[in-house]
Amino acid sequence: MNRTLLCFGCGYSATTLAARLTGEGGWRVIGTTRGAEGAVRIEAAGAEARFWPESDLSAELEEATHLLVSVPPGEKGDPVLASESKNIAARGPKIRWAGYLSTTAVYGNHDGKWVDEFASTAPTTRRGMLRAQAEQDWTALSKSAGFPLRIFRLAGIYGPGRGPLAQVAAGRKRIILKKNQVFNRIHVDDIANVLRASMDIATREPVYNVCDDLPAPPERVIEFAARLIGAEIPEAVPFERAELSPMARSFYSESKRVSNELMKRDLIKELQYPDFFAGLAELAKSMPDSSGKAD
Repeated sequence: MNRTLLCFGCGYSATTLAARLTGEGGWRVIGTTRGAEGAVRIEAAGAEARFWPESDLSAELEEATHLLVSVPPGEKGDPVLASESKNIAARGPKIRWAGYLSTTAVYGNHDGKWVDEFASTAPTTRRGMLRAQAEQDWTALSKSAGFPLRIFRLAGIYGPGRGPLAQVAAGRKRIILKKNQVFNRIHVDDIANVLRASMDIATREPVYNVCDDLPAPPERVIEFAARLIGAEIPEAVPFERAELSPMARSFYSESKRVSNELMKRDLIKELQYPDFFAGLAELAKSMPDSSGKAD
């Protein structure tokens, strides 16, 4: 059976999925990027790179059986919908699966309480508001064009070269202390596992949270990361005195524990890395310790 995945915005998560599919065999994967560095990364994953939005992707869309969108929306809305909605609608029922990578920021602030997919979306950050609108716009297109859409609300992504371990190792991480602050996380390999499973399962839910089993305060994660590689625990700075970018500050404006029970019920029963202890410990195996020697 012919299977062609077209990824709009083939970045960190989508490239991990691309490598999984091309390694599996029987897949053609095409990923879009805006620069040469991204093209090298995509091709290293065994996929074909396309420069977009400057390229015409009509031929690629005509061949696509699967569609993944991870391009973030901007102030003018979702750029993929703005450029390609007519072509995607024309492909319509021939698309067997479409996935949209969103964020748990659409839930807004819940003061550390649990939320699941049936909670109302009430984003308090601009980033979350734009994602919530993009979810609605993609849902509307999928219904009018007749293709199955799954929305994946991702928690904070970490993995090789990205996240608290890499930041601590590079000396770029501080501990920001804010009372009752809790974040969710997800290893990039588990994102790929969830997306791959979704392609083969006719799920009955349109939205899935993608996060691990253990929401935790950020200082707990950073301290564990530092100890894993024998690094000094970064300095702790109260949130009120921390000099943060608007984007970083927005992350600390919301606190919630996000449930992954629906994901585990329908898609994967067990995560490869069920918590940050397991995920960071595995990553640390390939990183140098504080003396410069590999673990």
